[in-house]
Amino acid sequence: MSALRIGVLAYPGCFASEVFGIPDLVTMATHIAGPDRAGYQVTVVSPRRRVTASGGVPLAVTALRELDVLVVPGFELVPGLDVDATLARLAPEVAAIRAHAATGNAVVSICVGAFLLAQAGLLHQRRATTAWLFADELARRCPDTEVHPEQLVVTDKGVTTTAAFSAMYDFALDLIRRHSGPRVARTTARIALVDDARSSQTPYVDAQLLPPPGNEFSHRVMRQLDQNLAARYNLAALADTFNVSTRTLLRRFADETNQSPLDYLQSARIRRARHLLETTDRTVASITTAVGYRDASAFAALFAKHTGQRPRDYRTAFRRTTT
Repeated sequence: MSALRIGVLAYPGCFASEVFGIPDLVTMATHIAGPDRAGYQVTVVSPRRRVTASGGVPLAVTALRELDVLVVPGFELVPGLDVDATLARLAPEVAAIRAHAATGNAVVSICVGAFLLAQAGLLHQRRATTAWLFADELARRCPDTEVHPEQLVVTDKGVTTTAAFSAMYDFALDLIRRHSGPRVARTTARIALVDDARSSQTPYVDAQLLPPPGNEFSHRVMRQLDQNLAARYNLAALADTFNVSTRTLLRRFADETNQSPLDYLQSARIRRARHLLETTDRTVASITTAVGYRDASAFAALFAKHTGQRPRDYRTAFRRTTT
């Protein structure tokens, strides 16, 4: 087996850490595999002569060349950023991505690098993912793309997209596993302290960081539900609070949020439970009651559906300690 040729596409404003994360991990894998195993040839490439990454970090780059895998890092997508203008300024990179894809070799995006792949037309009628915070925006911009915000890594017909930042390691470990074998991948993960058993980005989602949905009516309903998390859900009483019929309440809330009040309440209860699991010593049974459920088993199943982990496992993984 020959060395795998990997190129990381550097461009103005890209995250430098996402440029070097995969090269560093596969370099470790090369040492672990030993001289008798095919390794990796990694270069940082660009259609430009000079590139400055986010934070003003200058990057040394080489000219584009034939590659087995082209990796496209993400960029600083901050609130208010004109994404269309940003992508327009990256026209040389978008053209390079499109040209590489035409060779039939693999293309990989990290985080919001998926937006560059979309601009190059590579996500058309494909499954994809990106950082959960920006998944709705990607879906809005790419209505013919099947966006999976819960997934860490999605590969569809030679095009791979990943979730935010650290998901580059999930991709890299899978690449190492396929190219160098499971032992090398497992050892690399252990030495680098990288989790090689993750399957979803759902446990990391914080709904409070998402853009607020809906308009004033739904916001008032949400506040009412947030203030009464432990109370039994009563649609008729909720409608009476806002002097509307249950049918009107459901219609207006759905029009503004694309969900029902009960769906929102369940999400809010899970959010509160996550906070209590992370920050207190309260038992799971106590937390179950505090967020409005009587059956701990049913709550645990609902919690797992929303987060991908049962409450005790979630606490183990995300418990905050104070020093």
